[in-house]
Amino acid sequence: MKRLLIIFSFLCCFTLTTVVSAEKRDLREEVIYNILVDRFNNGDQTHSEDVRIDDPYAYHGGDIKGIIAKLDDLESLGFTTITLSPVMENAKDGYHGYWIEDFYNVEKQFGTMEDLQTLVNEAHQRDMKVILEFVTNYVSETHPYVLDEEKEDWFKDVNKPNHLPDSMYWLDEVAFFNHENEDVQTYLLDVANYWIEETDVDGFKLHAADQASQEFLNHFTSTLKEKNPHFYIIADVLDSTADLESLRNNTYIDAVDNEKMHDALNEVFTQARSPVSKLYETWKENGNNNDLLFVDSKDTPRFAYNASRNDRNALTTWKLALTYLYTSPGIPSFYQGSELKMYEPGFPENQQMVKFNSTDPDLEEFIHRISSLRDQFPALVYGDFKQVATNDALSVFKRSLEDEEIYIAINNGDEMEEVTLSEIPESKQLRGLLGDNIIRKDKNGEFSLSIPREDVEIYVIEDNIGINWLFISLIGSVFIIFVWFVIYVSRKQKNQ
Repeated sequence: MKRLLIIFSFLCCFTLTTVVSAEKRDLREEVIYNILVDRFNNGDQTHSEDVRIDDPYAYHGGDIKGIIAKLDDLESLGFTTITLSPVMENAKDGYHGYWIEDFYNVEKQFGTMEDLQTLVNEAHQRDMKVILEFVTNYVSETHPYVLDEEKEDWFKDVNKPNHLPDSMYWLDEVAFFNHENEDVQTYLLDVANYWIEETDVDGFKLHAADQASQEFLNHFTSTLKEKNPHFYIIADVLDSTADLESLRNNTYIDAVDNEKMHDALNEVFTQARSPVSKLYETWKENGNNNDLLFVDSKDTPRFAYNASRNDRNALTTWKLALTYLYTSPGIPSFYQGSELKMYEPGFPENQQMVKFNSTDPDLEEFIHRISSLRDQFPALVYGDFKQVATNDALSVFKRSLEDEEIYIAINNGDEMEEVTLSEIPESKQLRGLLGDNIIRKDKNGEFSLSIPREDVEIYVIEDNIGINWLFISLIGSVFIIFVWFVIYVSRKQKNQ
C-alpha cells in the first residue's frame, strides 16, 4: 500500500508539472493532427446556403464548432496539437482557405472569432495546442488590394512551380505578394500579431514556405520569435521537389515537412518484404530531428489506399508505420481521418468529410499504446538514433538518452525474421513493452530477437533478475495451503 501511495504521489506531481510546463514544451514532444476545416465535422447548420456536398469544389459544411465537438476524441488518441487550414474570410467557394479576401475576419462558413477563441480555450484546457495555417504568399484575385491601383507594387507575376497535384487548382485564381515591398512585410506582420492577440494560438503553419522569399521569411519568423520564443513556427511545402535547405537553415522555423521521408515511408510500408533499412538510409541522407513525418495529406492519396493497392492489410500496415513514426526522430503529423483507415485514391476523394462512424477499435487501441510509450520514455523523443541490426525486411533501431536505452524492432516481411544483438551487457535483459516478452542472453552471450511476420516490438533494458524463486515459492505455498484447506473441509463434511 505504501508503495502504491508513493507511485500515486509521483504521478500527481508529474501531472501537475506537465500542466504547468505545457505552454513551454518542445515541439518534438507534440503529435500533430492536421484539419481541413471545411471537410472535418459540421457542428453548426446556420450557414448552409453555400454548402454543396456533391460538388468537390464547394463548401461541405465543416466548421469550428464541429472541431470543438471532437476535441475529446482527439485528446484520447494522444494528439497534442491540431493545425487548422486557413480560417480567414475567403472568396466564393474558397473552402480550402487560400482565396483570402479579408485577413482580419473569420470565414463565416467556419464560424466567428468567438468560436475560434472558444476552440483555442477548450484545447488549452485539454493541454492541447492550436496552430493556424498562415498564408503569406498570395490572396484571392478579388481581394480589394489587388484591385487598388495604389497597391499595384504589392503584387508580382510568378511562375507557378511544376509537379503540383490536381488539388492545387486554386493557384489559378490568386495574386502573389511582392515580399520585397516593405509595406507588404509590415502588413503581414500586423496580420500575424492580430491573430495571435485575438485568439491566443500557439503557432503558425507557414503555407508553401518553399515558395516564399527566404529573406522575407527570416524577417517574419525572427520578429515573431523575438516576441515569443515558445511560439511554434512550422513550414508547409508546396513543391515536393524543392530544395529545402534554406528552410532548414532558418533557425526560427521549428519544423519542415519531410517530403522525402513521406515517399520512403509509403514505399516501404505499403509493400511487403520491403526492407525497413531504406528508411534509415533516407534519414541519414535527408534526416533532420525537426522534420515533420507524415504518410499522407490532403494533397496525396491516403496511406491505407496505397497499402490496399498492394493487398496489404490496413491495420497491420498502420501498426508498422505508426511504430516508426512514434519512435524515430521527428514529429508525427497526421491528416484528418487517417486514424480511421479512410481509403481514398487522391483528390477530390481524399477531401471528403471525415467518416467518424468507421472507427477501428484495434487501431485505436494501438494508437493509445504507442502514444503512451512515446510519452513515457523521453529517449523516443530526444534520444540518439541508430540502426543496430538488420535482416531482410527486419530492422532494429536504438534510441538512447543518458542512461535510457530503447530498442525498436520492425519486421515488414511476410516471414518471421531473427537478428542478434551483442552490445547489451550480459547482466541485463530485454523486456518487450508491446508483447510483454523477456529476452535473455543465449549460450553465446548474445540476445536473439525473433519478430513474427509483419509485427513490431519495443524493448527496454533492465537488470536480469533471473527466475524469481521467492515469488514462485510464495505462489506454491499458497497453492499447497489452498489444496490442504479443500481436503480438510471435504473430510470434515464427510465425517459430519
